[in-house]
Amino acid sequence: MSYEVFARKYRPQTFDDIVGQNHVTRTLKNAVEQNRLAHAYLFVGPRGTGKTSTARILAKALNCIHGPTVTPCGKCDNCREIAGGNSLDVIELDAASNRGIDDVRELRDNVRYAPAKGRFKIYIIDEVHMLTKEAANALLKTLEEPPKHVIFCLATTEPEKLPITILSRCQRFDLHRIATNLIAQQLQSIATKEKLTLDPAAAHAIARGAEGGMRDAESMLDQLVAFCGEKIKEADVLNVFGFTSQQMVADFVGRILRGETADALALLHEQCEAGKDMMKLMSDTIAYLRDLLVFKVKPDALSDEASAETRATFAEQAPLLETDRVLELIDQFAAAEGRMKWAPNKKLHFEVAVIRAIQTLDQTTLDQVIENLNALRDGNPVAPPAKRSGQDVVTAVADRGADAGYKANESAADVNEIWRKVVAQIKTRRPFIKSWIEEAHPLGASGRNFELGFPADQRMVMEHLSSRANREFLEALLKEISGREWALKFSLKENLPAKTPAAKSKNAPAIVREALEMFKGEIKT
Repeated sequence: MSYEVFARKYRPQTFDDIVGQNHVTRTLKNAVEQNRLAHAYLFVGPRGTGKTSTARILAKALNCIHGPTVTPCGKCDNCREIAGGNSLDVIELDAASNRGIDDVRELRDNVRYAPAKGRFKIYIIDEVHMLTKEAANALLKTLEEPPKHVIFCLATTEPEKLPITILSRCQRFDLHRIATNLIAQQLQSIATKEKLTLDPAAAHAIARGAEGGMRDAESMLDQLVAFCGEKIKEADVLNVFGFTSQQMVADFVGRILRGETADALALLHEQCEAGKDMMKLMSDTIAYLRDLLVFKVKPDALSDEASAETRATFAEQAPLLETDRVLELIDQFAAAEGRMKWAPNKKLHFEVAVIRAIQTLDQTTLDQVIENLNALRDGNPVAPPAKRSGQDVVTAVADRGADAGYKANESAADVNEIWRKVVAQIKTRRPFIKSWIEEAHPLGASGRNFELGFPADQRMVMEHLSSRANREFLEALLKEISGREWALKFSLKENLPAKTPAAKSKNAPAIVREALEMFKGEIKT
């Protein structure tokens, strides 16, 4: 028997075999069970996510001799013929090569005939957006009112190219890109069945390179088996497909976040000399920054996308940069990626993008401008632009905490009383941060450290208050009230309740409006 590639050998045969599309399979199973079948379905999604496989499984569910059933047997003649692509009642058309009006007229003439063996005659039209305008118009009437024994299953990667008249006649199902971890798990399952040794890091590298397409991932695994035999390591994946390892991308981004220009460029040169694709490295960098941004906002959102090791790296890097800075980096690298597409020297544009990105980390943001304007209004010194490496904040806290100038710890009553007075002063002297400061809980004092805790869902509030200008304002206020030097230490705590909903990000526009109104008044005076 001839060799069968993994993408065909392990093609889904039941609804439960389809990976990562539960929202589609659940709806279709309910429709079959309740006999609420539409006359036309449209499956939309990127390549290799299961559009035509879903259509075939629906056909088997309807024409199985035990059906209609959500679990077709796969053994009867009807099931085997549909799986083999030679069923007289399931007609598959490729609209890319059968796109003319004559092809659709032939289809329309054949629709009237009853099924040969099954209950339904099912037409699966792949890449339906490739039909000519005339062919699409010829299909409309039949698509809207087909005979009761006919069901249309249309599939496309580009639904925006379909006429609205076709879209409105179909039940639409959008298949998503499959999560990286789910693809990696499926690859491990295939490796087990094929008696292959597939390193977890190699499976994740393949899954990332497949960009959400299961068929692409299976084809890549097939190619790797031909290249390196039964044992596949991450290095094999990187060498064959020119990918960069996730650890290398994490290291590269880490050097940028820490402002290590020379080291970041050295790593970039090293990858270029190794023959890595600069466009792929740029897209990997942008994707990594996007994941870092999502992790900062909602850490558990990446449980299906990133490995445990990558999430641990995100946890280390997240405090190095505020959310708005990560957004700026993504915008800068995305703009550089657009320029690189048409540039003969892609490395040059990449280098410039890295240098510019690191330089902008030192530039003053709008938040800092507002803070400095507040400081000027209050007669306080303006804070110089802070380098957003994050490490300087940690070092400053560590250095100040190491000073043994105060040996005795403050009592809880003293700490709470000091902080109560600080909050009262903030409400009159820095009103636009009053809703943020109410989320801070005084945890205690040790040496020169004054510890503030924040609820776990208030990371953004903590980041705003830990900016250099806000930190120095708060420490100066603590000194004014208590008569002694303090170094603030911030942390997130799981068991702390949120005091007020006003500090949440959804109310940020109200805070901005309040600040702008305050400055309007200052400008008038």
